[in-house]
Amino acid sequence: MQCDVVVVGGGPTGLLLARELALHGASAVVLEKAPEPRTEPKANGLVGQSVELLHYRGLLDRFRPEAQFVGRVPAFTFGSVPLPLARLGDSPLQLLALPQPRLEALLTECVTERGVPIRRGCAVEGLAQDRDGVTVQVRGPEGEEHVRASYVVGCDGAHSTVRERAGIEFPGTTKPDVTKIGHVTLPPDIVAADGNGLELPQTGPLPLGWRHTDRGRIGVMSTRPGVHIVTVTENDPAGADPAAPLTLQELRSSAARVLGEEVPMTAAHWLSRVVNQSRLAARYRAGRVLLAGDAAHLFPVGGSSLNVGMTDAVNLGWKLAAVLRDGPAALLDTYHDERYPAAERTLAQAEGQAVMMASSEEAAALRELFAELVSHDAALRHIAELIHGSDIRHGQPGHGEGADADAHPLVGRLVPDLAFDAEAGGPSGVAELLVEGRPVLLDLAGRTAVAEAGSRWAKRVEPVAARCAGAAPADALLIRPDGWVAWAAGSGETDAAVHAGLTRALRFWFGSPD
Repeated sequence: MQCDVVVVGGGPTGLLLARELALHGASAVVLEKAPEPRTEPKANGLVGQSVELLHYRGLLDRFRPEAQFVGRVPAFTFGSVPLPLARLGDSPLQLLALPQPRLEALLTECVTERGVPIRRGCAVEGLAQDRDGVTVQVRGPEGEEHVRASYVVGCDGAHSTVRERAGIEFPGTTKPDVTKIGHVTLPPDIVAADGNGLELPQTGPLPLGWRHTDRGRIGVMSTRPGVHIVTVTENDPAGADPAAPLTLQELRSSAARVLGEEVPMTAAHWLSRVVNQSRLAARYRAGRVLLAGDAAHLFPVGGSSLNVGMTDAVNLGWKLAAVLRDGPAALLDTYHDERYPAAERTLAQAEGQAVMMASSEEAAALRELFAELVSHDAALRHIAELIHGSDIRHGQPGHGEGADADAHPLVGRLVPDLAFDAEAGGPSGVAELLVEGRPVLLDLAGRTAVAEAGSRWAKRVEPVAARCAGAAPADALLIRPDGWVAWAAGSGETDAAVHAGLTRALRFWFGSPD
C-alpha cells in the first residue's frame, strides 16, 4: 500500500489531520492500534482556538446538536480559581462541551466522507525513512505488512511508537501525585436543586468546581444529565496499587478522606487514574517523520491538550499537502517553529495551575492573590486568552522567534471572524471563506497595490474583495489555509510598501508566482 501521508493514531488530532490532508488534496491513511472506537470519556470537549477552527471549517454546526454547550463560555477555572468571564461582556474563551467518544465518532464521519481509510487494529512496529519516503512496518488483523508513504505523522499519544522509532527525545517530568477520576451517578437527593453542585449532610453546599482541604482536593463537575465527574487528589494517598484499575470503592474512600464526609456514589460509568506529566518533544520533525498532539506534548491538568493537538493538526495539514505539491520546502520547518512555542506556552500555564492546585498553605495564598488579580478586567481577559491560546503570535519568516514589532497587529494571529456588508453581495464573512481551506487575499479597501501584487498568485491564492460590516481592522489580509494571518496592510502604508510586503509574504508561503 502507498499514499502521501500515514497518520498513526485515530484520536481527535489524527482524525482532524487526516481530514485536513484530504481537504488540501493529499492522500492519507489512518492507522489506529485499537480494534474498536474508544468509549472512554477521556476528555469532555474542546476549549480554545480549536473551537474556532472547527467553525472555520464548517464543522461546528455539525457537532452542535450533541453538545451541552457551544460558544463563548461565561465562566471557567484556572488553578481551581473561578474566572467570571461573563463580566467581560465578550468572553475570549470558547468551549465545545462534547464527550470525546462522540467527538471522535463525528470526526470519523468527517474523515470517511473525504475518502480517507481508517484501518483499525493496526499497530505500527517500526519505520525506516530514506531520501524518497518512509516505510512503515504494520501488524494488523491479517498479519504483517509494509505501508509506503512520503511522510508519517505520529499522533499516537504519550507512548508514541512513531516518536520512539524516529529517535526524538521526550524530556520532562512525571509528577508524584495521582489523580483519581470517576464519571459517576449520584443520588438525586444530594444534587442541588439548581444543578449547580451538591448538598451534603455534614459539609453542606459543595458547588461545582474545586474544594481544597488539608488532605487534598476534590472536584465535582456536571457532564450530562444524571452523571457527575468526581476528581480526587490526595496529599498522602493510601491503599491500592497505583498501577491497578481504579474501583468505585477506592474513589469513594479517597473522596471521604479528603472531604471528611462520604460522597455516596452509586454507580460508575468510567474510572481512571491520571499521573500528571510535563513533557515536550525535543523536535516536532525528524526528516520525513513529524509529531502532533500528545505524541509531541503532555501537560498537567488544565493544559488543554486536545486544543493544542487539534491546532497542531490544522497547522500541519496544509503545509504537508503544499510540500507534496512542490510547494516551498521551508513550510515544514515553520511547523516546529510555530507549534513548539505554542506548546511551551501551554506547558508554562499548566505548570502554574498545577502549583496553584496543591493543597498547601503556600498554594492557598497564591490562589488568594490570583483571585485578587483577576478581579481586574485586563488580567481576567489576559488569562482567558492564555487558556484559549490566542495570546500566542506566530513569528514571521526572517524575524526570529517573535513576530516583527513593526508588523500589523493581526500578523501571526488567527484571523477574526469578520462579518461583511450584506448589501455588497458575496460571502457573508471570513468563516465562509475558509471552509474549503483555500488561502485568501482579502482586499477590504480596494487598494490597487494589493490587486497588482496578488494577481501573479491568483491561481494559488483566492482574491476576495469585500467590505466589513463594521470598521475594518486592516486594508487587506493574506490569510493562510489554516486561518492565520500571514500579512496585513495598515491604512497608513504606502502602495510601494504594501506591494513589497505582500509579494514577500506570497512568495514565502506559496512559492513562486504562476
